[in-house]
Amino acid sequence: MNIHFKETSRFKEAIAAFDALNQQDPNLVEIEGQSVPQELHKSLAMTRWVNHLAPNASEAVHLAARCQHLCRWEVPRRSYPEGRTGYLQWRADLKIMHAQKSADILRQLGYEQELIDTVKMINLKQGIKRHQEVQLIEDALCLVFLEFQFEAYLDQWDTSKMIGILQKTWAKMSDQGHQAASQLSMFERAQKIIQQALG
Repeated sequence: MNIHFKETSRFKEAIAAFDALNQQDPNLVEIEGQSVPQELHKSLAMTRWVNHLAPNASEAVHLAARCQHLCRWEVPRRSYPEGRTGYLQWRADLKIMHAQKSADILRQLGYEQELIDTVKMINLKQGIKRHQEVQLIEDALCLVFLEFQFEAYLDQWDTSKMIGILQKTWAKMSDQGHQAASQLSMFERAQKIIQQALG
C-alpha cells in the first residue's frame, strides 16, 4: 500500500521546519482577534488555496506553497533603493533567497535533488503561464494578496495606482484563479475599484 506524501515523516518535518522559521516573523497581523506572524499566516493561506484549486497537487507544489516567502522579513524593502528598479531587484533577490533556504532544508531532510529542483523552479517562478504547477502557485499568491492585503492598501494608494496593481495581478492569473477571485467577498469600496480595473 502506497503512503500518501502528506503522511511521510519527511514531508511533515519539512512543513514543520518552514513553519518554525516563519513563526519568527516579527511582523504580526490580526486574524480573528489573534496576532499571528505575517509570513506564517500567508504560508498557511497558500496551502489552503492550493488545496482549494488543486486537491491532488503534487508534493513539490505543497512544499513550494509553504516556503514561498520563507524568512522574507530578513531582507526588508527599505534595504534597496526607492523606485521600480530597486523594487524589482528586491523581488528578484528575495526569490533566490527563498529558493536557497528551502532547498537547504529539503536537502537536510533527505529529499532527492529532482524534487528539490522542482520546488526551486516553482519558487523562482520559472515557466509561469507555461508550467501548470508554477501557475498554480502564482494563482495562490494572487488570491492571498486579494483576500488579505488588497483592502489594506485602499487608504495608502490612490485609485489609479490600485487599478494598475489589480490589472497586473489579474494578468498573472489563470482562468481558474480568476474564477476563485470572483468568489471573494470584498467591501463595497474595493468592489468598485475592481470593477474599474477589470471593466
